Amino acid sequence: MQEAHATIEGIEAPPPSEIVVALRDVHKRFGEREVLRGVSLDVEEGTSAVVMGGSGTGKSVLLKHIVRLLVPDRGAVWVFGQRVDQLEGETLDRLRLSIGYLFQSGALFDSMTVYENLDFLLERHTRLSKSERRDRILETLDWVGLRHTATQYPAELSGGQRKRIALARAIILQPKLLLYDEPTTGLDPVSVRTVSELIVRLRDERGITSIAITHDLLCAEIIADRAHFLHEGRILMSGTLDELRRSDHPVLRNFFGT
Repeated sequence: MQEAHATIEGIEAPPPSEIVVALRDVHKRFGEREVLRGVSLDVEEGTSAVVMGGSGTGKSVLLKHIVRLLVPDRGAVWVFGQRVDQLEGETLDRLRLSIGYLFQSGALFDSMTVYENLDFLLERHTRLSKSERRDRILETLDWVGLRHTATQYPAELSGGQRKRIALARAIILQPKLLLYDEPTTGLDPVSVRTVSELIVRLRDERGITSIAITHDLLCAEIIADRAHFLHEGRILMSGTLDELRRSDHPVLRNFFGT
């Protein structure tokens, strides 16, 4: 069913403790174009949510609000019980360290080896010793099945391997929340399934909450506990993926080809 717009009281009141991410009546305009027009949604702890919709509907804009890369013109963004849109300085920095972000491009440093890409974050943001950093890097590379690529450069890897290394970098600081911007774009079906199953394992084995922006129905089928469909800047419908697919709404029927 369609999400209700938040009341003023709902914007100001913290969400229940089991809600990791809560958007309340979020609006965002760029010039004359209003991209988000009152988005409200909740993501529960330990679940995987997907946000779907056509191109240019504001999905990536929504995601950027969660890490305060963007600030809403109106509304509120709660993460781990904190108003992210009001955070600054060290408090914001600490919160961001608890959130992993997998960019659509992967965003690996081409001039660094795989090992160096992961070590860069550990050296900068932890007090681990060199040997402790090495252990965590190799353990993480083992987890994504790519320990043998440690000395290679991103350009030497396949698209699927680069995406898995980007995922390894996103989890190297052991975040509690992961944000994925089109995690399987450009990948072949085998790689789509491999990356999607890693996202599921992160939920099941590590209890990590995740939000994924995706056009990929196979990815959504594998990872989604709950799906939110964004249309014309609003949440048109939220529910399970099957519920969205069975909807009689013409926009959803056209999107899913039903």
